[in-house]
Formats: sequence, structure tokens, C-alpha cells
Amino acid sequence: MPRFAWRRDRGTVMFVNKRDVQIQWGDCDPANIVYYPRYFAMFDDSTSIMFEAAGFSKQDIVYKYGLVGIPMVDTRAKFHIPSTHGDWIRIESRVESFKRSSFEVLHNVFKGDRLAIEAWETRVLVGRHPDDPDKLKSAPMPPEIIERFMRG
Repeated sequence: MPRFAWRRDRGTVMFVNKRDVQIQWGDCDPANIVYYPRYFAMFDDSTSIMFEAAGFSKQDIVYKYGLVGIPMVDTRAKFHIPSTHGDWIRIESRVESFKRSSFEVLHNVFKGDRLAIEAWETRVLVGRHPDDPDKLKSAPMPPEIIERFMRG
């Protein structure tokens, strides 16, 4: 079950969503360690779950603000500790920063009390171009979303 908390970081209170995930057989490669693309699918899910926990489902955001989607435009990770079938991990996700139309998410993955993975993703709000609906254009980040995540 997802959980969230407010965390004080550099003097700012930040929304942090936590969820426990058990590694499944299908997540692993023949060496019985998690095949790294599976983590990125978990991070994508974690971002959606974090927004829902904050009161903004991705579907509602897309509909309310006339967006096409919230695609990931950059992602990277540092892997410190492997996980295998049956392990439990905790994914702690938070928005690190907002820009005009993009935001950066940090996912820290813990195995027990040890940091196993640090991962980042950058996402952009995208809508239809007002002059040419066949083209896409970045859309500004709604202030109420920024307020909810960066409440101070």
C-alpha cells in the first residue's frame, strides 16, 4: 500500500511517496537479478502513484489541463545493490524541482535500510500546439501542482 509523508529538505517541506514492491520472477534475468529495464517500469509506476497520492491522477491532469501526456524525456540511474526474486524493496519518490513545463523526479530504492538505487527522471507536460493541432507543445506547470509537492 502506498504511503506518503512530508519531508524537510534544505529548509523546504517536500512530498515523498513510499511504496513497497516485491521482486517477481518475471523481473529477473537468468542470473536471478532484476533486469534493469524492469526498474524503469517500476519508476514510471511510482511517479503515477506519487501523483495520485498527492491528489492528482495523471488522467485527471491530462483532462483538466488539455494535455496529450506527461512523457519522460530523460532518465538515469545509479545501481548500488542488486535485488533478486522474492526480495522486498521500498521505492521513495519525490519531485526534486519544477521548471516552466517540466519537473525532475528522484526515486531512491532501499533494500532494507541500504540505498540500492538512485534514479532520476525528467518529465514534460505536453499539449497540442494552438496553431497546429498536429504538433505538440510544452505546457506550463499548473501552480496548484507545484504548491502541493513543494508545500513550505
